Formats: sequence, structure tokens, C-alpha cells
Amino acid sequence: MKLFLASTSAARKAVLKSAGIIPECYAPDCDEPAEVLRAEQSLRRKLTATETVELLARLKAHSVIGQLPDRSGLVLGGDSVFMLDFEVLGKPHTADVALRRAQQHRGRTGVLYSGHHLLEVKNGEVVQEISLVDTATVRLAADLTDTELRAYIATGEPLELAGGFAIDGLAGAFIDKIEGTPSCVMGLSLPALRQMVNKLGLNYTKLWNA
Repeated sequence: MKLFLASTSAARKAVLKSAGIIPECYAPDCDEPAEVLRAEQSLRRKLTATETVELLARLKAHSVIGQLPDRSGLVLGGDSVFMLDFEVLGKPHTADVALRRAQQHRGRTGVLYSGHHLLEVKNGEVVQEISLVDTATVRLAADLTDTELRAYIATGEPLELAGGFAIDGLAGAFIDKIEGTPSCVMGLSLPALRQMVNKLGLNYTKLWNA
């Protein structure tokens, strides 16, 4: 089976590669803030963290169907948000926001929500689809100094990451406790992928192609 990843995230690609799966990657065409706003206006309330990642993972997966070489295969979309103090946080984008969030997170535990949406596509038509959200708690070390945080943020690494840290990158030394699936913190839960493939009646091990 061929897996198409609706993401250009190096971290997600690395997670799959470490598990023996080399996907073909496509950039999703999805205006994330606009889609979340549209959903919230329809519901007349804020989306929960679970609803947010489910929605965006699904939209990303569907958005790349037209890019598939023969319009057939398994398509995986993913999205992640971080929750701290009951606030859903996406990518910080700017250094000021990243620093403020890191200072808020320091010495405390937040929850990373990783949403997944898997499509089985045949000749451009979706024949099956399924969503699954996994979570992991992440504690940032209490003794981190502002100097360390500013140095990390200056590298640019955290600006486009949910939660503003990368356990598989420079921030690995800053995180002193994780509970949950390690790959979930990197934006793609391998156990979640396996469960979704199997629930579609397919064989996860057929994805191994490395």
C-alpha cells in the first residue's frame, strides 16, 4: 500500500521513516484560521482542542486528493495543537508569542493534541475514511532560564510548531517529562495510524516500504 502524507512537516516524515514507511508528501491547501473560524461561527462556540485537530486533519487530507499521481492510495492528514491553562494554542509564529508561551509553560504540564485523518482513495473517490486523536502530556523543565529560552527561540525552530517546542530538536533537553505516545509529541502518533489502518480493514504492515 502507498501512503500519501498531506503535510510537508519534516518531523512527521521522520516519524514515518523511522517506522519503515516512506510516504509521498504533498502540501495541503487549507486556510487553517479561516476554517476554524467558519466552524466556530456555524456552531456559535469555540472549538475544543479535539474538534480543532480533527477538523484540520480532515480538511488537509481531502485537499491533496487531486494531487495524487493516479488518484488512488491512502492519504493521511494531521494537525496538532497544544493546550495550557485550558487555552488551545497553535503555532506561535512570532518570537514574542513563543517566549511568552514558553515562560507560561515552564515548570508546568500541558497537553499536546495530535489529530489524524486517513482516507482510502480509489480513482479520486474516497471509499473509506476515519479520524483519530491522540494526546500526550508534556512538562517543561522548571529551571529553564529566560536566556536559554531566548536562545532557543532565536534559532527559529519553535515558531511553526504547536506548543513552541520540538522534542526531536534543540528543545529535547528542555522537556523533563512526557506521558503518552512519544511520536504523538512529534505530530504523528504511530499507534493511532496503525489503529486507523486496521479499522479500515487493511493491513498496517503493508505500509512498510523502507
